[in-house]
Amino acid sequence: MSFPFLQPYFGLGSGLQTKNAAGGGGGGIGGWVELARTTLGSVGDTITVSSLSNKRYYMILSSQLNSGAIYSRLTMNNDTGSSYAFRRNIDNGGDANGISQSSIADITNTATYPYLFVGYVSNYSTKEKLVQILSVGQNTAGAANAPTRTENVAKWTNISNAINRFDLNNTGSGDFDTNSEVVVLGWDPADTHSNNFWTELASTTLTGSADTINSGTFTAKKYLWVQAAFISSGGACEPMLTFNGDTGANYTYRRSVNGSESTGTSQTSLQSYGGSNIGFLNYFFVNVSTKEKLGMLHLVSTGTGVGASNVPDRRELALKWTNTSNQITSLSFANVGVGHFGIGSTVKVWGS
Repeated sequence: MSFPFLQPYFGLGSGLQTKNAAGGGGGGIGGWVELARTTLGSVGDTITVSSLSNKRYYMILSSQLNSGAIYSRLTMNNDTGSSYAFRRNIDNGGDANGISQSSIADITNTATYPYLFVGYVSNYSTKEKLVQILSVGQNTAGAANAPTRTENVAKWTNISNAINRFDLNNTGSGDFDTNSEVVVLGWDPADTHSNNFWTELASTTLTGSADTINSGTFTAKKYLWVQAAFISSGGACEPMLTFNGDTGANYTYRRSVNGSESTGTSQTSLQSYGGSNIGFLNYFFVNVSTKEKLGMLHLVSTGTGVGASNVPDRRELALKWTNTSNQITSLSFANVGVGHFGIGSTVKVWGS
């Protein structure tokens, strides 16, 4: 069995693979390109990214540092009318809805700690703009404190214009701190550029059964996107993730397993999933040396067995590695399940 990778090159997971490892223009087809970035040079309450090219899809990356309490809301094209509706969930505490709103709210909950969020936007001028936003908050520093997570789906009901601007507004009592930023990427079927935002940093595929998969050392980047596919051999797998060879009690997570929420603090590794034959995983990380490393994981696994009579499992994780001295430059998955990682199991790392 093989898995299609290189989603960074083809919008929302088309499953095609024609790019080279450096993100060049193999085949003449474009990938995610950086359209605009705003990084605050001083504290403030608004981060504006404007004059955006019209793309069919946008990806938004935002690293939000806090000076006091921050609470993030998103608007499009400077529209502050009652043009937004959203549904959100914080720490699996039940859904809350907002209709006829002046912004997309609860992107990050009111808090005095940093956040990472990743958003996806479908941008078609004559249709309502659909939005997915996932965020992870650091919580109190240290491995004894599990991070927070928010899931938000929303829409901007404008059916006359394409998006050309995003504003991230803080309505908390504090400010976005210096170096908080919003990065907007675009993807369109007609693109033919070769200056892709995501560069492949590492790729490992097993040619035989093993109980570890290592990325090897890669170049440190501020944003990391990791995809992994594990195929079990001789029994179910249970991958455990570590960074830079660190097996100390420096990891913590908040996770939802098929809707059931739990936390793990002061862990020596991060469990990806357990007791499945096949798993497909997507991670995002913000990777700044002096900050705790915030990450999010979404995965699907086959569950207790293969075939249509067995329901798959889903997991969503907010996680952090509490090292504040080094960037992530390597990662390793160790299997503690009864089986092994089988032939074709793969880990790929992209960064920017």
